[in-house]
Amino acid sequence: MGNVLQITCDGAIFNRCLDCFLGKVAYIRNLEDNVVALEKDLALLIAKRNDLMTRVVDAERQQMRRLDQVQVWLSSVEAVEAEAGELIRRRSQEIEKLCLGGYCSKNCKSSYKFGTQVAKQLRDVKKLMDGGDFERVAEKIPQPVVDERPTEPTVVGQQSQLEQVWKCLVEGSAGIIGLYGMGGVGKTTLLTHINNKFLQSSTDFDFVIWVVVSKDLQIEKIQESIGEKIGLLNDTWKNRRIEQKALDIFRILKKKKFVLLLDDIWQRVDLVKVGVPLPSPQKSSESKVKVGDPLPSPEKSSESKVVFTTRSEEVCGWMEAHQNFKVACLSHNDAWELFQQKVGEETLNCHPEILELARTVAKECGGLPLALITIGRAMACKKRPEEWKYAIEVLRTSSSQFAGLGNEVYPLLKFSYDNLPNDTIKSCLLYCSLYPEDCLISKENLIDCWIGEGLLNESVKFGVQKEGYHIVGILVRACLLEEVGDDDVKLHDVIRDMALWIACDIEKEKENYLVYAGAGLTEVQDVREWEKVRRLSLMENQIKVILGMPRCPHLLTLFLNNNVKLRISDGFLQYMSSLKVLSLSHNEVLFELPSDISRLVSLELLDLSNSRIRELPEELAALVNLKCLNLEYTFDLAKIPWNLISNFSRLHVLRMFGNAIRSGSFDGDELMVKELLGLKHLEVLSFTLRSSHALKSFLTSHQLRSCTQALLLHCFKDSSLDVSGLADLKQLNRLRIADCPELVELKIDYKGEAQQFCFQSLRVVVIDLCIGLKDLTFLVFASNLKSIEVRSCFAMEDIISVGKFADFPEVMANLNPFAKLQYLQLAGLPNLKSIYWKPLPFSHLKEMSVFNCDKLKKLPLDSNTAKECKLVICGEPDWWKELRWEDKPTQDAFLPCFKSF
Repeated sequence: MGNVLQITCDGAIFNRCLDCFLGKVAYIRNLEDNVVALEKDLALLIAKRNDLMTRVVDAERQQMRRLDQVQVWLSSVEAVEAEAGELIRRRSQEIEKLCLGGYCSKNCKSSYKFGTQVAKQLRDVKKLMDGGDFERVAEKIPQPVVDERPTEPTVVGQQSQLEQVWKCLVEGSAGIIGLYGMGGVGKTTLLTHINNKFLQSSTDFDFVIWVVVSKDLQIEKIQESIGEKIGLLNDTWKNRRIEQKALDIFRILKKKKFVLLLDDIWQRVDLVKVGVPLPSPQKSSESKVKVGDPLPSPEKSSESKVVFTTRSEEVCGWMEAHQNFKVACLSHNDAWELFQQKVGEETLNCHPEILELARTVAKECGGLPLALITIGRAMACKKRPEEWKYAIEVLRTSSSQFAGLGNEVYPLLKFSYDNLPNDTIKSCLLYCSLYPEDCLISKENLIDCWIGEGLLNESVKFGVQKEGYHIVGILVRACLLEEVGDDDVKLHDVIRDMALWIACDIEKEKENYLVYAGAGLTEVQDVREWEKVRRLSLMENQIKVILGMPRCPHLLTLFLNNNVKLRISDGFLQYMSSLKVLSLSHNEVLFELPSDISRLVSLELLDLSNSRIRELPEELAALVNLKCLNLEYTFDLAKIPWNLISNFSRLHVLRMFGNAIRSGSFDGDELMVKELLGLKHLEVLSFTLRSSHALKSFLTSHQLRSCTQALLLHCFKDSSLDVSGLADLKQLNRLRIADCPELVELKIDYKGEAQQFCFQSLRVVVIDLCIGLKDLTFLVFASNLKSIEVRSCFAMEDIISVGKFADFPEVMANLNPFAKLQYLQLAGLPNLKSIYWKPLPFSHLKEMSVFNCDKLKKLPLDSNTAKECKLVICGEPDWWKELRWEDKPTQDAFLPCFKSF
């Protein structure tokens, strides 16, 4: 018999094995039901997912960010959908494998695996269905510290200024920084690059906030721009009062380090009213603000910054800026480089003539980036020289017709014109366009013309000329005029073209200008076009004669000056009954005035300066409305009829500095002084005196002392002249002493306090042909001197003599001479040994010119002076070699400054 194998099995183990077997069988037995349930639940899950996505998309359209937990759930649903969908697609082939009523499978392993997958996906779907009920699906997107702003590349030539402002912003102590300049110069571009520079910088500012202010200043809009950046802006907050929003802004910003960039300011923005803590170099403790408190006080923030752009330097003062940067026009080279970029190499190189013509066109833009870009783009497709030549003519004669200027550039610049305080100041600006391109306009001359035209208010108690200087200041600070030194201004070429566009096109009926200034004219072909003109400028041409008798019933201003050979014929002025301003200056052939000048009964300004006029005719007495008479440097003028000057009872300005009147029909200068005393409205006087008696008589008049701005002491016969009486002439800015061969000493009382001999306004001194004069020590008290010229004074040994102060050491100790001196010219002083007895700082000195001063072996310069001033020293090489220096370092420091004659 065979052996029998008996296996004994524990009941618990058997049961577990049975459960396992039955469980696996269940995956097969329930497969079809599970697939149906999975399909149904998956559809419900997808519907729930779609509803949630609708909420998410709506939130994201409102610039919100979906929550991370929402994204995790959506990603899980996406994964389950893909896996479950694949199982549902395979169900047919897997169900076909089932047999025995679904309790078994033809391929148990495959059906079991599929069944487990379906069961797992069913559990996952049910689990996801239990989630996904989100109260919030998204949140506001956190604002970045700085928003990048689109911009063109930095304008050529302004990269260095960008770096300068940036350094001030991140390293300097200034809390409020102003960028000012004329329209179109690139201020907004510069500010945009400053904004974007924060993207690459490692500065730790919490907010960089950009706000466009513009002319229509609205506090609410500024607050909303700030509120949006710092997370306050919503419909509820927008409806709060300005004061409430200011408190909210203040609570946040006082705890943060921020940069506020304000673009295009035209008036003061009250930062406190906006709610912005005022940046300051000084630190201060934070103040707590409670609900219901009044507007916050000017809280200081030592780390935050405010940077703004404006067209007006005056606004920088209103904003209490700690540091200002003027954004200037480009240099010639930088302007040319920018212009080339906009035109393109293909056009510039397509014809040999175009490159040079392009330089001429670029020059017409005056370095203004907006004009360079606009004109450069317009010329990019012009590939024939004739087109470029035509463009040059258009730019010079009728620039508003040039593509882009009349509808892009000039309207932008006109905003500055429109923002001027009143119509008077606007007319004063337009008046400047009567002068040629690139012309230095004398402030004195310009204001005289404004007075003559009646643009200024004669009733002002402080003086009509002071009002004129006030208006010049307004135009300079508005960046519509450029100041050149103390005495001159300049109108930028593009601003001038804009002004002519306004005067000739926009306000033609009111202004009606006709301007040929500096146009190179040799003749005037047709005077009939003058008939409706109100202001006509033919200055700085080569016109020799004007034919005909023009009928100009509306003409107010006529500039014929600087036509050096122009002859004025009788009858020329006959039909100009409304003429108020007539300028005939700088005319070498004007020996006499035409007789019909007496018809100009409305004339208020007559300028004959620098002409060859020999006498003033008695017919001039008809000009009873004359307010300004300029006879300066009329060296041939020998006769003025008795009582003619006093007949001009409305005179405000009389200029007679440097004329050669010897006696004429009246007996000497003292009689002329008596005539002046009758001019009750006189507020500006430049005069020539020829004797100490006349000077004494002159100085006894308070009125003459108070209005004298320039004085020439000529041909004095005295050996000694006391200049103490000139010391307190408060308006005296020019003094010349000339052709006084017997004069040995200019006396002044050194015993008194130095302050009483201040010559406060004196800026220019010329001493000429005073061959016996030994020193000019009185100048030590003229603390505001800017220019000194001393010529042909053969006996002069010292400019400032130390010996004069030997008995007054206390005076010597307080001296600080030449502190503001810019120019010093010494010529023909063979005995001059000293300018000053010790070195001086000369912090403003620009040029020292020394010629034929062989005994001057030492200059008042040392190594400390070299640190203070940037100086050009002009002289003869032999004189320079013989100079003695304080030490070798001083000599080395000034060696590069020398320029040989």
